Amino acid sequence: MNFLSLLKKEIALDLGTANTIIIEQGKIVIDEPSIVAIDVSTKKLIAIGHKARQMHGKTHEEIKTIRPLRDGVIADFQAAELMIREMIKMGTTKSNFISPSLKIVVCIPSGSTEVEIRAVRDSAEHAGAREVYMVYEPMAAALGIGIDVEAPNGNMIVDIGGGTTEIAVISLGGIVANRSIRVAGDDFTTDIQEYMRHQHNIKIGERTAESIKINVGSSLPELVEPPDDFVVRGPHQMTALPIEIPVSYQEIAHCLDKSIAKIEAAILSVLERTPPELYADIYQNGIYLAGGGALLRGLDKRLNAKTDIPVNIADDPLHAVARGTGIALKNVKKFNFLMR
Repeated sequence: MNFLSLLKKEIALDLGTANTIIIEQGKIVIDEPSIVAIDVSTKKLIAIGHKARQMHGKTHEEIKTIRPLRDGVIADFQAAELMIREMIKMGTTKSNFISPSLKIVVCIPSGSTEVEIRAVRDSAEHAGAREVYMVYEPMAAALGIGIDVEAPNGNMIVDIGGGTTEIAVISLGGIVANRSIRVAGDDFTTDIQEYMRHQHNIKIGERTAESIKINVGSSLPELVEPPDDFVVRGPHQMTALPIEIPVSYQEIAHCLDKSIAKIEAAILSVLERTPPELYADIYQNGIYLAGGGALLRGLDKRLNAKTDIPVNIADDPLHAVARGTGIALKNVKKFNFLMR
């Protein structure tokens, strides 16, 4: 091990509403759900990530599970700090003798306010970072997809995360037109919970709704390769007796329609504000989809039908933003769009 690597640590942090990813030396060392479990009486951390997610919805009154981020920004400052600190400890190489100087590049939603940006910076500094740089999520996604962001070409990125959907047109190392809307994966999950409650009189938790989204989530009512129905078990709202309901992808396409329509409207509004020369580039290059929402079945075809522009899904869309943040970390001195 290089002695200098003990003195200085450099990490890229994708602090997401649904998942937090840490990259060190170009490798993903942490990929965990953004959730913590805390002892109510002592305020001490019990578990983070996957362990805390297993507890979610199953705790007694002495344990509370918290998702520190909502809508892409920090909602619980203390829980966020605990989570970041612990995940850095889990992911980075440890030394018993030296406390290394920590440099972090963290991505933030492009619609973040000064207060929200300050909260992210403070959380990173309280978790031990000496240097904190920030990059906007669509810019990080573009880097992760492999786009030359400093070229004089227009590229449109649509990053559908857990809390926000980031839409941006990028050219010459800057964001020309953008929109950040708080309609994303979490809203899809809530839509499914509401639909099951109203349509089937069955109460389901967040984790079950997430499983439905993964197994039969669709944005189109007609798919070439439809998934099998997903069986949901839970209590009937009226009788509290257990029931079993098969759910089809057509039902989920119907219940997600309004939320996806909001994303479509936001994309069209950004295209309206895009300069003609860049619009021509986007028409030629296509729209790039990243984030967990890009995995929703048929979304690329639906957006293509709405905009009449080719739609490309990034390779490994879940990790595109994290990979891009890692690239930004390696090029801190080169990229002018990084904020301190």
